[in-house]
Amino acid sequence: MSTLARERQVLRPSQLNALARDLLEGSFPQVWVEGEISNFSRPASGHAYFTLKDARAQVRCALFRSNAARLRFAPRDGMQVLARGRLTLYEARGDYQLVLDHLEEAGEGALRRAFEELKSRLAAEGLFDAGRKRPLPAYTRRLAVLTSPRGAAIRDVLSVLGRRFPLLDVEVLPVPVQGDGAAAQILDMLQRAGRSGRYDLILLTRGGGSLEDLWAFNDEALARAIVASPVPVVAAIGHEVDVSLADFAADLRAPTPSAAAELLVPDRGELIDRLRRDRQRFDALLARALGAQAQRVDQAFLKLQALRPQLRLERGRHRLDALRHRLDQAWQAPSARRGERLSRLLRRLDQAHPRRRLEAHRHRLALLQRALATLPARLLEPRRQQLRGLGRALESVSPLATLARGYAIVFDKEGQVLRRAADARDGDRLRARLADGDLTLKVESGDD
Repeated sequence: MSTLARERQVLRPSQLNALARDLLEGSFPQVWVEGEISNFSRPASGHAYFTLKDARAQVRCALFRSNAARLRFAPRDGMQVLARGRLTLYEARGDYQLVLDHLEEAGEGALRRAFEELKSRLAAEGLFDAGRKRPLPAYTRRLAVLTSPRGAAIRDVLSVLGRRFPLLDVEVLPVPVQGDGAAAQILDMLQRAGRSGRYDLILLTRGGGSLEDLWAFNDEALARAIVASPVPVVAAIGHEVDVSLADFAADLRAPTPSAAAELLVPDRGELIDRLRRDRQRFDALLARALGAQAQRVDQAFLKLQALRPQLRLERGRHRLDALRHRLDQAWQAPSARRGERLSRLLRRLDQAHPRRRLEAHRHRLALLQRALATLPARLLEPRRQQLRGLGRALESVSPLATLARGYAIVFDKEGQVLRRAADARDGDRLRARLADGDLTLKVESGDD
């Protein structure tokens, strides 16, 4: 390099562009820009290139394939958008450009900023802390679903619930899910469902949409009501990429309505398998318990056999034989004394005979059976007498009994009871009620 070049610090174009790029990227790490799309193109590479302009200037923009794939709308020329990205310089051409990582329709920009501000404020209060979230019931018996009754979300939820756990009692509480007044109606229905005490769990859900479509679920009062609800709340607002304040405030957030239904109930097949395993374990425990009881019964039966009357009689006979043998050996003793002793022994043996005890038990059993047979009659007879007395008292005050003694009840043409003769006029049609039927009467003047 010449001396003149060194004094002037001459730069090559690539060096100059590199310096300019470093300066831009260091000074503008990330910016938001709102403008109109023009010259939009999306080649086969999947990247998107376009120009953002207003009435006085324009800037080139690049949205690379990974970020472009996440777009929820189709950019086109003339569309007003809000872009977020970093400033840089494409060194090969020296083009100043904005490399974007996010692009949304401009109408959502203000809503997005309001959403982020409210989210940060409520998070600072602790409304979204994981520690305050309540566990869901292990088995939900009655579920309240707050959603539009005509949306795709409720069809998906009911389809999954019916397939996985048809025993669940589901009540759909209809609410609007977008538009003016939707947030207030959702809030009112949520509070009424919580106060009713009917539900074990509340599901708040709707299908996907733009940030503006989902704005009813970003209401601050609704978020606070979800936190204060006496019943656990599950939120499934939109698709997996959609988030709302209701999702953050809920005790559980599901990415989609169908996923919420999957999380809320057990799978019918898995539950049946579990019940089958529990039944097998119960049967095994029952079999072991019955086996142990059978052994105890067998042991008791063997003990009973050892004490059965036949054995006792047999022992008594052996003892009697022994006594007779002793009597034979002692024949030389005085006969009277031997006879008395033998009589005493025979009486004792006869008194100890099981037959006498069995007869006593049979006699007592017969007495108890007779007493039991007459017990219902003794208990019911006073009630019958009381019922007959009440019947006679009721019959004595019955209007029919009065009619049977020759009286009649007279009704005017309006069907009202005629109490005074002065209330009837000449020519009136009256009806008289007698004991055995009705008579139609006509009033005629008594002057004739």
